Amino acid sequence: MATRDTRVRALIFSVSLRTGSYNNRLAELAARCSARAGADVDLAHISDWPVPMYDADTERADGPPPGLLGFTDRLAAAHALVIASPEYNASFPANIKNLIDWASRLRPQPLARKQVLLMSASPSMSGGNRGLWALRVPLEHLGARVYPEMFSLAQAHQAFEQDGDLKVEALATRFSSTITEFLSLVEASVHYPCAKQHWIEFLGEVPDPAIDRVE
Repeated sequence: MATRDTRVRALIFSVSLRTGSYNNRLAELAARCSARAGADVDLAHISDWPVPMYDADTERADGPPPGLLGFTDRLAAAHALVIASPEYNASFPANIKNLIDWASRLRPQPLARKQVLLMSASPSMSGGNRGLWALRVPLEHLGARVYPEMFSLAQAHQAFEQDGDLKVEALATRFSSTITEFLSLVEASVHYPCAKQHWIEFLGEVPDPAIDRVE
């Protein structure tokens, strides 16, 4: 008799376009940590999914761009989404907002009920954290379940070893635990229906069918 595959499938990508980006390195580290935790990892980059700037005329004339469909196909194959995004002027980059805006036009909504972990890296002392708070807004608006514990790597220019791991043991431990605890929640939400109730209670919301997202 076949057994159920309980492995979590995680799509992990960086938003930064800069060669040698700290967020690219953080996404690669997240992929390695996720694989060590037993997840099936799809490591990508936002440049894998080129899309024009959203406008309704383009959408009416041409429909969803191929880059968007490439993104949503890989998103649909994943249980979890991990995004490493830099901070631009106390917010997040236009390229991820544009991809989210295109995705918002699809039905059923591809981000609804998708488990998401946000992370950032920056040479600053805040580690790009302000950008992640801004990025939560459109994702949660579309029904994504954004993990409360975000990871922001401060002073990223001196945080990595040559092999891509983190130099400071306490930071490495916290990063690894953030990944494994997030994946444990994802596994529970995928394989144990009661976790949906627990997730709502965890966010401090009262379950109510009238406000539950239904596509």
